[in-house]
Amino acid sequence: MSFIRPEAQAALWRWREVLAGLPVLALGLFWATGYGLLQWIGFAVGLVGVALVLAGVQRARFRSAQGGPGVVQVDERQITYFGPLDGGAVAIDELSGVSLDARSTPPVWVLRQPGQPELHIPVNAEGTDALFDAFAALPGIRTEHMLAQLAKKPDHPVVIWSKPAARLH
Repeated sequence: MSFIRPEAQAALWRWREVLAGLPVLALGLFWATGYGLLQWIGFAVGLVGVALVLAGVQRARFRSAQGGPGVVQVDERQITYFGPLDGGAVAIDELSGVSLDARSTPPVWVLRQPGQPELHIPVNAEGTDALFDAFAALPGIRTEHMLAQLAKKPDHPVVIWSKPAARLH
């Protein structure tokens, strides 16, 4: 038996990293008002709290409602999508591009890997939280751009990341 409404519980779960970072930040600020070594430890703990809150805000902005079609797994640098009608797998190291196509309902992530068909993953599929870390590992990705496009839901496919061209020397 839960004393919290499901909607409130979902909101708290979405912002869980921020809620964990706020007490760390508060403790750091409290210690920073002290003297000597405790003050310096407080500054360090406060910086850790700020980092946790900022990372938590990004993760919360990435998360959307769950319960969409299919399940996503990220394991050993491979993204696998098990959908009701289709699915597939792509290696993170072999990705050539990531796009967001908001024309469909729900919007989908489009992952491209050479020699493979495009993998379309609904943004609200179960387990899409793991995609944030997978995308963050891509070299040169602009996380803020990705989050802005996800919030804006453009009427055309938007390239979020593409593999940098090989440098010629």
